[in-house]
Amino acid sequence: MKLRSRAPNLGCRFMLRFLVLVLCGVPGVRALDNGLAMTPTMGWLHWERFVCNLDCQEEPDSCISEQLFMQMADLMVSDGWKDSGYTYLCIDDCWMAPERDSKGRLQADPQRFPGGIRRLANYVHSKGLKLGIYADVGNKTCEGFPGSFGYYDIDAQTFADWEVDLLKFDGCFCDMEHLVYGYKYMSLALNRTGRSIVYSCEWPFYLWPYYKPNYTEIRQYCNHWRNFADISDSWQSVKSTLDWTSSNQDKIVDFAGPGGWNDPDMLVIGNFGLSWDQQVTQMALWAIMAAPLFMSNDLRHISPQAKALLQDKDVIAIKKDVLGKQGYRLRKEDNVEVWERPLSNLAWAVAMINVLEIGGPRSYSIPVASLGRGVACNPACLITQLLPVKRKVGVYQWTSSLKMRINPTGTVLLRIEETSYL
Repeated sequence: MKLRSRAPNLGCRFMLRFLVLVLCGVPGVRALDNGLAMTPTMGWLHWERFVCNLDCQEEPDSCISEQLFMQMADLMVSDGWKDSGYTYLCIDDCWMAPERDSKGRLQADPQRFPGGIRRLANYVHSKGLKLGIYADVGNKTCEGFPGSFGYYDIDAQTFADWEVDLLKFDGCFCDMEHLVYGYKYMSLALNRTGRSIVYSCEWPFYLWPYYKPNYTEIRQYCNHWRNFADISDSWQSVKSTLDWTSSNQDKIVDFAGPGGWNDPDMLVIGNFGLSWDQQVTQMALWAIMAAPLFMSNDLRHISPQAKALLQDKDVIAIKKDVLGKQGYRLRKEDNVEVWERPLSNLAWAVAMINVLEIGGPRSYSIPVASLGRGVACNPACLITQLLPVKRKVGVYQWTSSLKMRINPTGTVLLRIEETSYL
């Protein structure tokens, strides 16, 4: 099994002038005119849990194959995932054959996907779900399969012909001079097919080591975009993602909203690396960040506790709130972080994280007047705890203090509502 290398690589060198001409000269085509992702997308993605396992002889139940995705589609319907909002079943890297076909089109590996992607799409659609697929802006994917550079129009039309509903477009094996143009071009190419396809970019992640990305431009072309490294099944990885997001929130938060979202990467809840409290933290903070929720786990073997957390309707309601504002870190003091997110009807979501990895539960107090930019509890509010368990905290006056007890690396997620809306 080969793990991907995410370091940007040189390549895709010969089409810059052509791409500039096309991007500037296509009449009547608006970038990303697709009306999709009005709330953050939800679904299942294979990468973190199943990576690039190609050995279907020795590991038939965990290799990247048609069988795996059909089984996950069945479970997404029978086990309530679709009803909870997880509607996109997404293929990541390693689905392709090593070479394009005689007409230059991408093709699925014939042994692992004997019916091809179109048959898989038909199966997924028959379940009331949508299918996502993976490709790369450069000469090769991160795992060395055929890239889309030089084939953007062909690949966009191929995905449309297969009735794909989402494209995750990676950025390996492409130099920085050409990467931006490739991402723009593929957005336009997808539009020209006439099929509605969610466009998930990794554009800013590959630019950050060199210069600050232009998020105004990125939002014009992408439905969601990755900013930071691949997540892994560990607390350190989740914590690093949160640290990066809070450190850069002034640069990214205001660009999120209906149709375009910052993507902190997959949910690893239900796997092996996170404690229960850390799983609560990931679920709560991904909701605060208005993040796309793409689980990467094995739905055939998931605990009832993890399933209940991932399907928590109150938390998902925060994630899908129609106001469409991303939250931010309000403060960090005494090893507690307080994050908040404005919601519709003048409500707020507040998360308090105990970032200590030693000791036991800690008490933390905060003036309610400091929450929700000073207006969430003015003159009074009802506070409900949603995680780790749901309970009514009570009615608080603007002059009150709120005291919560938080487990190490755990989070308390609250919903604050003005009493006039109750």
